[in-house]
Amino acid sequence: MVRALDLKRRMRQAVANGRGDTAGPARPTAVTAAAACVAAVLLAAFALVRHIHGSTMVDMLVYRGEGAAVAHGADLYAMRVWDLPATYPPFAAMLLVPSTWFEVSTLRVLVVLLNLALLALAVHLSLRLAGWPRARHGAAVVLLATGLGVWLEPVYTTFQYGQVNLGILCLVLWDLTRPDRSRFKGVGIGLATAIKITPGLLTVYLLLTGRVRAALVSAGTFLTAGLVGWLVLPDASFGFWTRYLWDPSRVGTTVIMDNQSLRGAVCRLLDVNDPGVLGLAASAVVGTLGLAVAVLAGRSARYMRRADAWGAVCTAFTGLLVSPISWTHHWVWCIPLIALLAVEARTTARWVLLGTTLAVFTCHAMWLAPHRWGRGVAWHWQLPGSIYPVLGITLLAVVGSRLHRARREGPTGT
Repeated sequence: MVRALDLKRRMRQAVANGRGDTAGPARPTAVTAAAACVAAVLLAAFALVRHIHGSTMVDMLVYRGEGAAVAHGADLYAMRVWDLPATYPPFAAMLLVPSTWFEVSTLRVLVVLLNLALLALAVHLSLRLAGWPRARHGAAVVLLATGLGVWLEPVYTTFQYGQVNLGILCLVLWDLTRPDRSRFKGVGIGLATAIKITPGLLTVYLLLTGRVRAALVSAGTFLTAGLVGWLVLPDASFGFWTRYLWDPSRVGTTVIMDNQSLRGAVCRLLDVNDPGVLGLAASAVVGTLGLAVAVLAGRSARYMRRADAWGAVCTAFTGLLVSPISWTHHWVWCIPLIALLAVEARTTARWVLLGTTLAVFTCHAMWLAPHRWGRGVAWHWQLPGSIYPVLGITLLAVVGSRLHRARREGPTGT
């Protein structure tokens, strides 16, 4: 009896040690140290490539211009930087005022460092969303994934342009990894929506999967932020919500390769600047089916592991597909997708799926295709030129098929 109790005690201690719950600071393991070295090499190579090819960080300059317009009381939506206008809500522009406190050269360095920290946080939150076991070298995985993550095309272009996508992703992932009973669940999605509008589809996902309180918190946060923007910048708010939000031409040209939405893919396939009714119908069908798959996944915890995580990722990918314009750097949702696929890579088929996904997001295929401006693209370049929409639709189809099989097998199906 004593030996059995002693054995149980030692087993509990071993589990605690594996999870890092021991008293006192833990020493870095050899695995963590090796991962840190590899990550350092990968990041140094990334810095060298960016230095050789140059980095305009033009979107960062636009953000700084928006912050300056707010700080100086100028017309926010008349502002232009490199002929690029402000496209975010007034509340977002208010948050950009601190960018005017620094010289451009200093701001470039700060934005790179901030995005690097946000990438590491996005990896950490993605692993939490996917249920990565904490005992399996968590720090080493985050370090190595961060070093590798900068080479993912959506992340690479986020750094290239000085974009805010990683910050938006972290806000949403922070929300999704909070327990449903948390009174603050929904705040992150609400703030993300107040900054960039498109994450609002996740509020609908929360509502349709029964998280009514979280959905209301998200909507309330969004409305509160909008009200703050209206009180501080009433003229800009009136212009944005009544006019500029509904003008897609302010964001950019739909047909160009940079736009990896379904609408952009249809434009390139038909060789037109506006896909008309066909583009609208394709987006409506994919949006309806995609949200249905996402909600079904979110309600299938009894039938499929990580059901809510898959539901959230499918919701985000549906939003990317149906948005009139989804620039390549908007697809940073590849990070939680890859985390989910990595956690579930237990069979040959799933390893192939993981490898294919990694190949898609690291090949930069759309930049290899000729006719970057989207017109006159040959048929054999249509797939590389619209590779993200194809992957997004494939993801929805695979998850939908998996849900059908799991529900047919019953509560024990995975």
